[in-house]
Amino acid sequence: LELPKPLIEVGGKTILEHVLDALPKEVEEAIIVIGYKGDMIKEKFGESYHGLPLRYVHQWMPAGTAHALSLARPFLEGKFLLMNADDVLGKEAIAEAVKHPLSIMVAKHSEPQKMGVVSVREDGTMAGIIEKPEKPESNLVSTGAMVLDDRLFSYEAAKHEGSGEYYMTHPLGLLAKDHPIQVVEQPLWIPVGYPEDIDRANQLLK
Repeated sequence: LELPKPLIEVGGKTILEHVLDALPKEVEEAIIVIGYKGDMIKEKFGESYHGLPLRYVHQWMPAGTAHALSLARPFLEGKFLLMNADDVLGKEAIAEAVKHPLSIMVAKHSEPQKMGVVSVREDGTMAGIIEKPEKPESNLVSTGAMVLDDRLFSYEAAKHEGSGEYYMTHPLGLLAKDHPIQVVEQPLWIPVGYPEDIDRANQLLK
């Protein structure tokens, strides 16, 4: 049976359950953008999770994170928390991130050139973000989790030349020039992108 990544089990529960369990009390509704085998996610979780209302939005083609967010936009008002449904993140750093009007969760990474590298100002806010740079300025990378609001939608996402997808990097970098985005370090970040990541996730969650 082929599963969509959010339904893969690590540490005794699905990745999406880890994501939903880590949400702070301030979250009033979870909007889940589904694509490949998304009906399986809807069938498992239904319309609510431990009292938290769930809403599903269908992304009909894999066109990147910024495109996925644009599909959820009709249901977003004011401040919102954006997270990937195939990453396990620590609860404490998420709770800290939502205290700020705008924030981005980062983690140290041994191969930052493969990720979105975040540069930080002296005051702890984000100076910029570069997707997969050849010579990374630092080893701090975006975990893909961030606290944003409607202001983000004033900045258009650019199409990535290589993949043709729309990433968050471009509008986020523009937003950071105009508004302070607090950088919050996330000590627990377990991305599950490949089969070998499942064993690593199980070990870390022990």
